[in-house]
Amino acid sequence: MVVKKKKEMQVIALTICHQDLETLRSLADVEGKNLASLLLNCVQLTDGVSQIRYVKQIVPLLEKADKNGTYDPTVRSCLDILAGMYLSLSVKNPLKKVLASSLDCLPEFFLTDAIQSFTSRLHEELNTTDLYSYRKVIDNISSCMENFNLGITSVNNLLKNALHFLQRSLIEISEENRKFAGNHIVQTQLMNDLLVGMRVSVMLVQKAQGLQRIHLKISSSPTWQSMCGLLSIFAKFLSDDNLLQTIQSTSGLTVILFIKAMFHPPEKIPNLISSLLLRSVDCTSIPEWFLNCCRSLCCADVSESALLFLCQGTLTMLDWQNGGMGPSGEALLLDTVHVLFTLSSQIKESTLEMFLSRILASWTNSAIYVLQSSSSSLKDSLNGNSSIVRKLLEYVYTHWEHPLDALRHQTKIIFRNILQIHQLTVGESGLEESNLAADHFIFELTESLLQLEWHIKGKYICLGCLVDCIGVKHILALSKTIPSQILEVMGDQSLVPYASDLLETMFKNHKSHLKAQAVDSTWIDEWHETWVSPLLYILCEGTLDQKSYVIDYYLPKLLNCNPESLSYMVQILQASADAKTGSYSSRGALGALMACLRTARAHGHLQSATDAWGNLVSSAKIKQGLIHQHCQVRIDTLGLLCESNRSTEIVSTEEMQWIQFFITYNLNSQSPGVRQQICSLLKKLFCRIRESSQVLFKLERSKSKHEPENELTRQHPSVSLQQYKNFMSSICNSLFEALFPGSSYPTRFSALTILGSIAEIFPVPEGQVQTVYQLNHDIDVGRFQTLMECFTSTFETVKILAFDLLMKLPKTVVQFQDSEKLQGLFQAALVLSTSTKPYDCVTASYLLNFLIWRNALPSSLSAYLKTYQVACGDGDKSASVVESNTLMVIKCLLENLEEEISQAENSLLQAAASFPMYGRVHCITRALQKLSLNSLQLVSEWRPVVEKLLLMSYRLSAVVSPVIQSSSPEGLIPMDTDSESANRLQTILSEIQPRDTNDYFNQAKILKECDSFDLEDLKASVSNIDTSAEIKGKEGKTCDVTAQMVLVCCWRSMKEVALLLGTLCQLLPMQSVPESPDGLLTVEQVKEIGAHFKKHLLQSRHRGAFELAYTGFVKLTEILNRCPNVSLQKLPEQWLWNVLEEIKYSDPSSKLCATRRSAGIPFYIQALLASEPKKGKMDLLKITMKELISLARPMDDSQSTVSQVHALNILRALFRDTRLGENIIPYVADGAKAAILGFTSPVWAVRNSSTLLFSTLITRIFGVKRGKDELFKKNTMTGSEFFSRFPELYPFLLKQLEAVANTVDSDVGELNHHPSMFLLLLVLGRLYPSPMDGTCSALSMAPFIPFIMRCGHSPVYRSREMAARALVPFVMIDEIPDTIRALLAKLPNCTDQCFRQNHIHGTLLQVFHLLQAFSDSRYRMNAYFQQELADVAACTKAKVWLAKRQNPCLVTRAVYIDILFLLTRCLDKATKGNQPVLDHLGFWEEVRKIISGSELITGFPYTFTAPGLPQYLQSITKLAIAAVWAVAAQAGEQTRDVPISFSQLLESPFPEVRLLTLEALLEKFSAAASGLEKKELPSLLWNMGETFLMLAMKENHPECFCKILKILHRMDPSEWLPHTERYIHLTPKEFLNWTMDIASNERSEIQSVALRLASRVIAHHMGMCDQTRDSVAPKLKQWVQLVVSACGDHLPTESRLAAAEVLTSTAPFFLTNPHPILGLQDTLALWRCVFTLLQSEEQAIRDTATETVMTAISQENTCHSTEFAFCQVDASIALDLALAVLCDLLQQWDQLAPGLPVLLGWLLGEDDDLTVCVESVHQVEEDYLFEKVEVNFWAETLIFVKFLYKHLFCLLSKSSWHPLSPERLCHLQRTTSEQCHLLSQLFREMPPTAEFLKTVEFTRLRIQEERTLACLRLLAFLEGKEKEDTLVLSTSDSVAEANLLTVPGIETAC
Repeated sequence: MVVKKKKEMQVIALTICHQDLETLRSLADVEGKNLASLLLNCVQLTDGVSQIRYVKQIVPLLEKADKNGTYDPTVRSCLDILAGMYLSLSVKNPLKKVLASSLDCLPEFFLTDAIQSFTSRLHEELNTTDLYSYRKVIDNISSCMENFNLGITSVNNLLKNALHFLQRSLIEISEENRKFAGNHIVQTQLMNDLLVGMRVSVMLVQKAQGLQRIHLKISSSPTWQSMCGLLSIFAKFLSDDNLLQTIQSTSGLTVILFIKAMFHPPEKIPNLISSLLLRSVDCTSIPEWFLNCCRSLCCADVSESALLFLCQGTLTMLDWQNGGMGPSGEALLLDTVHVLFTLSSQIKESTLEMFLSRILASWTNSAIYVLQSSSSSLKDSLNGNSSIVRKLLEYVYTHWEHPLDALRHQTKIIFRNILQIHQLTVGESGLEESNLAADHFIFELTESLLQLEWHIKGKYICLGCLVDCIGVKHILALSKTIPSQILEVMGDQSLVPYASDLLETMFKNHKSHLKAQAVDSTWIDEWHETWVSPLLYILCEGTLDQKSYVIDYYLPKLLNCNPESLSYMVQILQASADAKTGSYSSRGALGALMACLRTARAHGHLQSATDAWGNLVSSAKIKQGLIHQHCQVRIDTLGLLCESNRSTEIVSTEEMQWIQFFITYNLNSQSPGVRQQICSLLKKLFCRIRESSQVLFKLERSKSKHEPENELTRQHPSVSLQQYKNFMSSICNSLFEALFPGSSYPTRFSALTILGSIAEIFPVPEGQVQTVYQLNHDIDVGRFQTLMECFTSTFETVKILAFDLLMKLPKTVVQFQDSEKLQGLFQAALVLSTSTKPYDCVTASYLLNFLIWRNALPSSLSAYLKTYQVACGDGDKSASVVESNTLMVIKCLLENLEEEISQAENSLLQAAASFPMYGRVHCITRALQKLSLNSLQLVSEWRPVVEKLLLMSYRLSAVVSPVIQSSSPEGLIPMDTDSESANRLQTILSEIQPRDTNDYFNQAKILKECDSFDLEDLKASVSNIDTSAEIKGKEGKTCDVTAQMVLVCCWRSMKEVALLLGTLCQLLPMQSVPESPDGLLTVEQVKEIGAHFKKHLLQSRHRGAFELAYTGFVKLTEILNRCPNVSLQKLPEQWLWNVLEEIKYSDPSSKLCATRRSAGIPFYIQALLASEPKKGKMDLLKITMKELISLARPMDDSQSTVSQVHALNILRALFRDTRLGENIIPYVADGAKAAILGFTSPVWAVRNSSTLLFSTLITRIFGVKRGKDELFKKNTMTGSEFFSRFPELYPFLLKQLEAVANTVDSDVGELNHHPSMFLLLLVLGRLYPSPMDGTCSALSMAPFIPFIMRCGHSPVYRSREMAARALVPFVMIDEIPDTIRALLAKLPNCTDQCFRQNHIHGTLLQVFHLLQAFSDSRYRMNAYFQQELADVAACTKAKVWLAKRQNPCLVTRAVYIDILFLLTRCLDKATKGNQPVLDHLGFWEEVRKIISGSELITGFPYTFTAPGLPQYLQSITKLAIAAVWAVAAQAGEQTRDVPISFSQLLESPFPEVRLLTLEALLEKFSAAASGLEKKELPSLLWNMGETFLMLAMKENHPECFCKILKILHRMDPSEWLPHTERYIHLTPKEFLNWTMDIASNERSEIQSVALRLASRVIAHHMGMCDQTRDSVAPKLKQWVQLVVSACGDHLPTESRLAAAEVLTSTAPFFLTNPHPILGLQDTLALWRCVFTLLQSEEQAIRDTATETVMTAISQENTCHSTEFAFCQVDASIALDLALAVLCDLLQQWDQLAPGLPVLLGWLLGEDDDLTVCVESVHQVEEDYLFEKVEVNFWAETLIFVKFLYKHLFCLLSKSSWHPLSPERLCHLQRTTSEQCHLLSQLFREMPPTAEFLKTVEFTRLRIQEERTLACLRLLAFLEGKEKEDTLVLSTSDSVAEANLLTVPGIETAC
């Protein structure tokens, strides 16, 4: 744990006026011992903290004088000055409290004088007339009243004056606030002053003694008049909606408080307040003063907010305890809650909703107080069955899923209080848990809560309250499996906190209950069985998310509750850890064990690491965990090593060794989450090392003083410190080695992040501080160069990490001495800043910033700075050096940019091809962002630069905007060659004028009519509008400039300009007055920037351009809203009105884009509204939304179409904007109405925009969809909750649905599509009835059901389907069977003559979906479910004619058969020894008749185009298969009653039938082969090899053919392979040929299956006798080639997965066989495939290839070569293990001599031709800039080289083998030497800074250099020229690191 540094206290020194200072000087004595001298010394100090010490000496000094009895006449004056000092201090200054504390302790003798002085000074303050001084006076009154006796006495003396002052100040401040309407900065300050004044008024009334005596007798007194005045002010504030709601809320409190203080007699106060709340005040019966003060509250039209805040005041300010208010108080309590219920249905604004929830919670608290001493009538009104409690519960149920967390929390308080209220109403007997649990209300509540779905968050909250109330035993009695149920849902992150809190409440309650009842310790077994066993099951078998969240949230709480459970868990997990080690998809028991131990250690339940490893888990298990195949096991094991509850716990030697081992194999993790966790855990470890090293340093010092040895460490501290240093140095070595050429992004990210943590945790020590390690000691020139090269990464995160790390290093580490190198580096940055590759300009920005901040710029740049010598003269002023450097670089970039813009104005094509300008702008922006622009020193030089920046930005925008603003920027290429440069701009502007402005919908686009069609003219015109042009590139080469290149240049330039302007606005200080010396931006410049943004946001068509312009514009609007300049502050509002006006009138001449979802217009308005202060009234948002919603509604005027489209698109953007939060929710209902009505528009654009808006609203209401199913439970809402939040939608949706239902299928026969039906059903389908909904709810969902059912009669198929889905959630689970029976009863009988198939189909779909929902419910296995379904089955049987040929419609037959199939699936099992329900009903007999009479038996008279044929085929086939399985299960061997055989189904002419049958059979064969099913293969499927073989020969449908091959693969070859010749006239060998031919020629999926089958056949042959084995030997080479060809990176994942699986299954035969069957070349080729697959980018392929390695190292002849045999390992170490095993096998086979050249070839990379590689890379970069090629971002060539080199060296070192022949050795040496010379030549051809300018080629050469060096070392070793010290290959061995910023040379190696 790191101790946070305490924040230093800021104490501003006190000062006094000149007159007081002179008084002190005159009163101070010569000796300096009197009070005046003390105060004089105090005020002369400038340090506030020192002044505190003097203030504390005042009382001792006066006490001393008091004891001596001497009276000093100067004390009176000093006390007067002290009073002035106190009142002059600000309220937050600590000096004020110290002074108050001292004055309160004054001796009694001086108290009278002090009070007089204080009263006098305070009186002066109260008489002030300066409005802006009022706040200080109010603060002083507040300070005096807060625990300051002297101040309280003074205020009481001046009570009349204080009240008068408060009245005057509140009036004047509120008037001033009205004057500044619109200036929210000033208004915010004034409103805060009002709020403080009101709170001080409350404080005075509550604390001042004089106010207790106010009554009618002295109504003419000034105090009374002031009180009346204040009450009048507060009543006005309460009704003033222009004030902050906090002020209105406080006004409600003060009004009630003043009534309580002023109204007489007090007994009538409750009645008065009741009449105010109920708006029924009788003006004749109340005092005149009250009517005058509160006239606005006595009328009938009091606002909702005013009533709400009056309720709050009533509950807060009145005394509810002890029943002091009597029956009238009880009546007031009930009236208050009824008013709140009324307001609940009216208030929709989120802030008021929040207030309401808090007030309701406050009401329940007040009710509890009153009930403790109340009448029986009140108890009757508040018991569980009362209407009030029902309404409270309804409020809880409708708000417990509210998006606001704070509101959900209030529902918990309300529910808990409801339980307590009921407990108080049932009397004393109900206080015991057992009696309370049996209470009818509580019991029903518990049952109804348990019936709810677990995705409802409120369920957890309420169950937690119930557990606290009645105990968990009663809940467990109702639902014993509740712990498992809750743990099951813990895979959902949003539910995890609620679930874990509930579990904690439950297991704590259960433990205390069991302990209280138990007589011995056996209670723990039951507790473990209930809470720990489900946990262990989840840890071993649960999903990844479940395990992660259970470990993070549940496990720590369980261990904290009962730490002894750890040993129980470890005991069980240890027992199964060996059996279940886990895999890549499962943690197994080992993972669970590590998770438990990690959590226990992190929370202090393991005393030390030794306890964990010595007693609980072995060292071998730790190592297995660190390289386990499952990532979370690795993380948990690392967490066990790194985390500890003691920050100073010594890190043991074993821990350090294991960490080093972990880092070797785990840096290259593809998962960002895993990388973050690794870095975080290692950071914790380094913190532990730092903290414990400080303890060791102290111990070392104490031991040097011969003090006794401490038990903290078992060895001498110096030894431990040296181990720490060595460990950290070793870690850094490993991390720098990981930054080798070609290392992957994950590796670089991990290494740089960890190095950054080390640099941060172990900074360069200052002073005498000792540190155990310093990173800079391990950084040399080579490593510095490595970090610099990280800037070239294409991933910006790597650049950021490298830059930050370099900046953390001390400047002494980074020293540039060679000016040429500096110049080269700077030039490289300039070249990169104009690269056509966007990421190059990012590299340039980091290079430039690094040179700026390290003061390493070339000296030639100093010419750009006039005051360079002055600014940089003082070496200590590093800030000024950075500023001057930044200025020089920006000037240099600006100069270049200006020249390039001039060229671009002549030729945009040339600019796009050679110098896209956005890079320069990007570098300027980045340089500015790094600089603190608010504290510049060279302001005079910055001003012209800023002005020039703005001009350049506008010029650049003008160049590129024609492209961005064209109607189709994506395909545009302006043909501006040099010959046309004179009229370039005019040509572009005339050619690309936008064609999609506001007249888009208003006038038809008519093609010109031509009399004749000239083909030649067409060719000529087409050639002139080509999409590419030839232009000279940077190096003079001709290259194609595509439209895409021009577009990228233009939109990126616009993006960078926008970001630059946004940065300038955000960071630069603004001039407050025109001639201000400190500001850099003038008001006019800001307005120009705003105009620029407006133009481009409203006119740009390219999304990239306007999206990023929006980013810059947001920065500007945020600044404007905080700007004190009123004219600037008003700009956003003016811009908003202007654009809304333009949208509203839709002038055809407007340039607004009417297509592309209104392009940048929504972004523009979004930026203006989102920057509006959230704490205000959000007036702009309210007015804008009102305007937009009125425009979005359909109008009769056709001219309004464009406005409607714009409005809909803007609304969509605003509803999507999360920054508007709950402020946008009140407009959701109107938005939904506009979208649904807009969907019926005849104009396509309106319908399109309405659909997009509707989709956004669905997400806004129901949340982001995270489930795969169409209606994920989380994205639904109860009807009562939905309609209580959006009550306007209830009548609207009902009316719309009724209109649709009434005409959906008219008798006229006209087809009416009703577009809005789709949207209506989509909304309604997301609602469901809750068992908690009140039966008397006015917003019942029942009226919707008949209309939804009628929508099922629609003639549109999709509409019928949607209606069926929408009906399901509306019908409660209990009501589903009755609803199904009612629907079935509506179906026609077979004798009916007239019926519509659409009606039948819609009804059947509704039955099907309802039945499906019922079968998936929790009632699945109980007797109720079975009985209800049996009744449904009986009703279904009555209409069975619909499934037969009597029904001519195949569509309805298909659905009816689906219903029958669903019933067979649900009712197929016997219950309690009885026969199955279906047999009892004779159901199967009907099914057999249907199948026997179906076309499956009789054949099809239909043509292939019959409607519904595919559905019917699938449905009847599924039913037939179910019938076959059912008969087979009952009859066993006797299968004569089978209605149809599988053979008949497989011979069907329809592929749909065959495919479904094959899928069903494949499932059975797969289950039997994998052993997942206990039963063997059904007898029906015995001896089916003949059938599948014959099918395989004649099947021509690809999917069916694939399934047949899969089945053959799953079957045992011994069953069918010997019979191939008899059935298909192919010998086994010929069948193998046939299979391999398919694997060679077919498409990928069939190819993969065929390869698996061929491999299975080969493996079968290999296991047979020698003769059989020899028969297939000739085909093995072809098979090897197939496997090799299936491993290519360019192939689909399925092919490579198949290859990996094949290698796994054949590994014992071909990879590790002690007697190799294949030749050495083929065996090594297969091994090479394994290595290739282990380096695949796809995780699944790597994991499957790892299975191959695990199989290989677990064979009898290989398991001894590694300690990880039979373990689940990760691919990173699997590569190492595989190479180790291969080298071992070469030795076993005695094949080292022939195998070594092959392995050396792998090492050298003989397959790669360096020259071709470099040329191809160069060509791709030049000619195909924007084409994406497949790249493996995970594989790291040098890791493979490193491992191979290591194992070859070990092998050669220990082997006794015959050396290579001289010829072979010479050949290898010659090849390597040629490679060396080629590399040397290529390096020489590189530019000086090739690592930056030619990164890809340079990296390839560096990799090849490393490979060549490794090969050279091994060859030298073979010749006896090299020793063992070259074992480890690292990037530091490279000659390339010999010099900083120089070309790597390898001549010495050659």
